[in-house]
Amino acid sequence: MKIKLNSWSSVALWKWVVTDEEDVCGICRNQFDRCCPSCKIPGDDCPLVWGQCTHCFHLHCMIKWLQTESSNQACPMDRRPWVYLTGDPTTQDSQQQQQEQQQEQQL
Repeated sequence: MKIKLNSWSSVALWKWVVTDEEDVCGICRNQFDRCCPSCKIPGDDCPLVWGQCTHCFHLHCMIKWLQTESSNQACPMDRRPWVYLTGDPTTQDSQQQQQEQQQEQQL
């Protein structure tokens, strides 16, 4: 028996992997699975950014924050100098733990 498909549709769901307790942007207070006030549709056009301080924000919210005079180029949550975290923040924690374990084993 052969089956011929005339059309095919798929549905995908996604969710940001964020470890913050509230899962909201500290600037706009919107949930991370929603977009920032500057965007109309959540997704790739409204990505999340992490700082080396481990705080997470919508990219557009952080850009606007850093452009204000009162920001002093600092994280709005802890006022440390803002530096974008490079790489995947979810794997960086596990990599850091592995490095710490290796250092302990060497001692």
